[in-house]
Amino acid sequence: MRSAVSTRPHALPVALPDMPPETFALGELLGDVAQYYSHKVLAHGATPLGVDWSCLPTQEMRFVQLLKLCEFNAQISVNDIGCGYGALLGFLRKRYRSKTVDYLGVDISAAMIAHARKRWKNCANAAFEQAVSGYRTADYSLASGVFNVKLSHTPAAWERIIEQTLRGMHAKSRLGFAVNFLAPMPDGAPPVPELYRAPPAMWRYFCESTFDVSVEVIANYGMREYTLIARNKLSEPG
Repeated sequence: MRSAVSTRPHALPVALPDMPPETFALGELLGDVAQYYSHKVLAHGATPLGVDWSCLPTQEMRFVQLLKLCEFNAQISVNDIGCGYGALLGFLRKRYRSKTVDYLGVDISAAMIAHARKRWKNCANAAFEQAVSGYRTADYSLASGVFNVKLSHTPAAWERIIEQTLRGMHAKSRLGFAVNFLAPMPDGAPPVPELYRAPPAMWRYFCESTFDVSVEVIANYGMREYTLIARNKLSEPG
């Protein structure tokens, strides 16, 4: 999805205008999201607010769920999709300091990547790159909160982005991938149009019907959301 350089500040390169209209529209959508998060980190720095999370405890609670995918009994490699300033790397170094994790953080925001590289410049086994696709293959790929904020774009367009992201994560993960979603609000609760919410069955079905994976849905961890863990069947014991 990268081709020409966008004129938007801190935005990822988007599709050329002479490409199919749908492809160009999706590129513009990603540019809007990149700009949104660049503004957040420039305003709040390398903090949970800088990646649009309310606080550190809930941010780390999400990491706990996503990392249930990973087996830490040997050296592993992890792609952190939508890495922001590298908060997951900090959590890994705190919670799994005795383990060797080869970490790559990927984000569409140039400002996020700049903050991450500055923050972790002396960290071994860690790198950051601005990208949508084309990143390396790793044992696992994780994405925390990347599907939550659709801004003013339609659910249909946003779901195309989700599909492409999930396809990319599966293709680049030897053992599996994990993502999280906001769960639907109770009946009668006022919606927040900028946020994307979906029932667990929808994306579980997509992954199970599209990829050769087994899917586990983790919910009820204190927030109105859920974590979807997809393990490649060929990697499962037995």
